[in-house]
Amino acid sequence: MKKKKGMRSGIDGVNAALSSDDILCEILLRVPPETVFSLIIVSKRWLHVICSSVFCQHYLRRWPLAFRMLGFFVCNNLYLGRGQNGVRRPRTEPAMPLLSTCKEGDDLKFSKTLKQFGYFIDSSNGLLLCGRHPKRYFVWNPITKQHYKIPKPRVYFEDLCMAFLAEDHPSVDMCYKVIRAKCDFSLDEEMKTVPIETFNSKTSTWNFSTLTCVPSLSLCPWSVATVVKGVVHWYAAQRNLAIYDPHNGERRLSSIKLPGSIDFEERVLGESFDGRLQYGWSCKSGLEIWVLEKEEAGHATTPSDDGYPNKGWNLRYRLNFKIMWKKNPTFMTKSCLRDKETQILSFLHRNSKSVCIRSGPDIFLLHLANQKVEAVLYNGRGSSISWDFSRVAPYFRPDWPHSSLCLPGKSMT
Repeated sequence: MKKKKGMRSGIDGVNAALSSDDILCEILLRVPPETVFSLIIVSKRWLHVICSSVFCQHYLRRWPLAFRMLGFFVCNNLYLGRGQNGVRRPRTEPAMPLLSTCKEGDDLKFSKTLKQFGYFIDSSNGLLLCGRHPKRYFVWNPITKQHYKIPKPRVYFEDLCMAFLAEDHPSVDMCYKVIRAKCDFSLDEEMKTVPIETFNSKTSTWNFSTLTCVPSLSLCPWSVATVVKGVVHWYAAQRNLAIYDPHNGERRLSSIKLPGSIDFEERVLGESFDGRLQYGWSCKSGLEIWVLEKEEAGHATTPSDDGYPNKGWNLRYRLNFKIMWKKNPTFMTKSCLRDKETQILSFLHRNSKSVCIRSGPDIFLLHLANQKVEAVLYNGRGSSISWDFSRVAPYFRPDWPHSSLCLPGKSMT
């Protein structure tokens, strides 16, 4: 009898401890992602705790956030920012094509939601930036189905490049910044000024400012930045990379030379698994993958107009396409591989070991260490894509549970 009473009091103690949200959170913070996500079915209270943005922020300080690829968005550069006499998109061609690679991507592709927001511009941590230059922009969260129409920019830029920065964790509230940079600069003897406009979702306003840079730096128009650890990287002319850190307060564009001796058309930027900027290019014969060094403290070196001081690019991979395909005889029988050049297409999200390549309409995942390839099956092979004029961007969604019960005003009971 005493044993039963002792067991009962122990159970009561456990229940009392778990009734505290603080104690429950401390327990859940120690559970790995593959397990903690399955615990949302325990109760509405556990669901509310795990899906909350506060718990997510604390959890991601201990565990990395996983992402899933839903497919590839296609943006035809011929239609961006064109005037009255510019190239018009045929009505038979969707404004925002999605080459879906899974059922969730299929649901998004055929949901008719994408037709409301114009052209694909960029994505960041699952949020989509869409619109029609230079007046209409939308931010859409496919997880919560929320969308926000950004107010019309205050300044007109005839040629521009953009950047999209979303907070690095899932949240009910969409927190992000949109940056528009003018590409035809004003000149003076020593420095150029680059006009930019920044929209902040927290203030719902556009703020105009200028950045300074050396006269030789010229941004490539209609390009989209690669953002690594909150730092913006734009392509610039003559194999330069323009770098802008919105958080350091210096209000300037620095630059660094890209590795290689040729300004390749097939080139991509991305973030490696350890938070470094990585750069890849391809030509007819093969490809190279370079990663920017970091300082010993683990922080990226501070860019200067002469490049990174005492640091530079490390060549991580170099491979020959002919040798690569010989190692993958299954795909060598395909006529498209014999007739079409192989090109680098995109990096994977925070991944340095694999890259997407393309040959004709076929997309492959290339594992760089062993040079093995696997076909990426996508929905949309029958559509006509102007590959030479299009930017094909993989879309990754945060693999974090979400529930409508966690929206503001919803009760846990």
